[in-house]
Amino acid sequence: METIAQIMGSVEHQPTTFEEYLDCYANRVGGLINSYIPQGTHPDMDRYLYGPLRTYSENGGKRHRPLICFAACLAVGGNADAATSAAAAIEHFHTAALIHDDIADEAELRRGEPCLHLTEGLGLAINMGDLALSLVNGTVMRDPSLDDATKVRVVTELVEMTRRTVEGQALDIGWARDERYDITPEDYLEMATHKTAHYSGAVPLAIGAIIGGGTEVQIEALRSYGLATGLAFQIQDDLLNLVGREESTKKDFRNDITEGKRTLVVVHALGALSGAGRARLIEILSSRTKDPAELEEAVALMESAGSIEYARCYAETLTADAKERLNRELPRTDARDLLESMADWFVNRLR
Repeated sequence: METIAQIMGSVEHQPTTFEEYLDCYANRVGGLINSYIPQGTHPDMDRYLYGPLRTYSENGGKRHRPLICFAACLAVGGNADAATSAAAAIEHFHTAALIHDDIADEAELRRGEPCLHLTEGLGLAINMGDLALSLVNGTVMRDPSLDDATKVRVVTELVEMTRRTVEGQALDIGWARDERYDITPEDYLEMATHKTAHYSGAVPLAIGAIIGGGTEVQIEALRSYGLATGLAFQIQDDLLNLVGREESTKKDFRNDITEGKRTLVVVHALGALSGAGRARLIEILSSRTKDPAELEEAVALMESAGSIEYARCYAETLTADAKERLNRELPRTDARDLLESMADWFVNRLR
């Protein structure tokens, strides 16, 4: 299996923007990540567990989490190959989170394909998600290239990342289950920071810097940058679900409304609307409707409250401030420039 250094060294023209970086390396890094999925000792283990999980992971999207882990390692002067097991661990956690999230949300599509619980059945899908979770810490602990102290620190980061993500997911699901309409923007921001920002930004960057031998100042600067940009990533994800192009989302368009999700757009609208408008938005959010006309009506109500523009501006401000802080703390390198470009991609991307 080729290494990340070999993958990056084989490219004639090195990418200069984060989008180019993802497009250039995502597929080959996906193969590297999936090499950490083991084989079963019985043929039916591959049929019912390892095979479907590997197929699911092969449809892996942009691979931005492992790729930012590598970039952070390089940004502090480290050897990206040393970060491979940690990058794979974070991506396997992402796989587990998606499988379980789709089950909880009763979703139908993921990256343009039917969800795993629909193709393989609920029980097997839960089991595959559990397997992906089991690969997280074990992948790092079995890495002979990392010393024991580094392994312990990285695994501690991964354990904390897992807890925070689960905490955020509990708020997200619980608010919808209990039909809570008293959620504030501050509540949302705490939920999204826990659910998404730690594992989609902060921890991949911090772990990459730890393995790369970065100073404590550099590690924490990258963690802070990841928290801000990871939160912006989630806000943009919510916006795309509402006002992106349906064909670009490759998942259930506007299903956040169907599921009654308390996104930043929704909680701002509930605070800004009053009377009949607010009552109607709550009615739609509570109905679990999939009617395109009603979904469009909900989006129109949010737009009339200025909530979509509010969320977009919030994400853009987050990333602008984060870039300024990053540039103060890290020396100018190609890897740092890629990470700076990441902030813009997070708020301007189309999936």
